[in-house]
Amino acid sequence: MISVLVAAASFVVRAGLKALVEQMPGCEVVGSVDSAEAAEHALELNPDVLLWHVAADEDITATLQELHDLPVLLLTQRAAAGLIRAGARGVLPPDASETQIAAALQATAADLIVHAPESAPPTVAQGASVLTARETEVLRMIAEGLANKEIAHRLGISEHTVKFHVSALLGKLGAASRAEAIALGIRQGAIML
Repeated sequence: MISVLVAAASFVVRAGLKALVEQMPGCEVVGSVDSAEAAEHALELNPDVLLWHVAADEDITATLQELHDLPVLLLTQRAAAGLIRAGARGVLPPDASETQIAAALQATAADLIVHAPESAPPTVAQGASVLTARETEVLRMIAEGLANKEIAHRLGISEHTVKFHVSALLGKLGAASRAEAIALGIRQGAIML
């Protein structure tokens, strides 16, 4: 049985999520709290998953870091990558279906990372599947601020080969510049800063 603590700033949203989770086989609601009380109650109740509907104006980064050992599944419009880096285990859109939420609760409780496919831009998702390991390594070094010459030295390859890899990864990601490639790489999870 997965114990779930439901949190949301809106009482109506909280009640709806609570009723939804109570109907799911294998899940039990151990509490329903306002977003402002989510961390306190989560630490006190130690649920298997904190299911948290996040309003657009809520700043939750500090709370996620405080709850670093607790599986948190967020329902939000925000980009998944940044929230997962901050400590969330799952990110779904607020309009996720009951089936999606049930599957995400199971996965989150099992220490898996969950996010909806639409949370990644299409070009990033396509680029993520085609970047080679070397291109990903070069992209990480670009994100560190290294020039082609420095990358070549670190990898023990020629500067010309580095230029080839940079050109290839820019094309695969659909990026017009190194800065845009870094941003796309962060969004896809290929690199983390």
